[in-house]
Amino acid sequence: MLHYRIMTAEESQKIKDIDRSEYIPFIYEIENGKMTAIPQNHECQSWDETTFQEIKTRFEYELSQGGTAYGAFDGERLAGFGVLAHQWRGEEQDQLQLDLMYVSRSYRRQGIGSRIIELLEEEARALGAKWLYISSTETESAVSFYQSHGGALTSQVDEELFSKEPKDIHMLKKL
Repeated sequence: MLHYRIMTAEESQKIKDIDRSEYIPFIYEIENGKMTAIPQNHECQSWDETTFQEIKTRFEYELSQGGTAYGAFDGERLAGFGVLAHQWRGEEQDQLQLDLMYVSRSYRRQGIGSRIIELLEEEARALGAKWLYISSTETESAVSFYQSHGGALTSQVDEELFSKEPKDIHMLKKL
């Protein structure tokens, strides 16, 4: 049985438990405010060491600055996690970013991501956020997941986040 709890920065090594691999039938691109599907038909592999280190560093940084991470654990094994970033965003400074979200391949489609996003939304609301800012990877699975949880394309793209990941699909979710 899975249990959900807040993670600490010291648990960042557990991110290696996550098998982020997936088949990607298509990705989305935004052009003139419209989302277009682009066929891909390839398999995304799990972490290489460089990507793992980047994600681990980002995880540790957010937690050290006051962000929050929730993990889903199967015993000691991390099955999925999400991070609520610390920095306030938006013109009204009323948005918090869903920074990282991964569920291991063998655990997908079991409600784990849904529960993690609920926990992060509760945390964001408790901090006073009115919106969740989502800078989603452009894969069909990620975009569909966030849309099914109330995320919608935004015309108020955060310039800093866009400059870091210009191919991401930027969404807002009302809390």
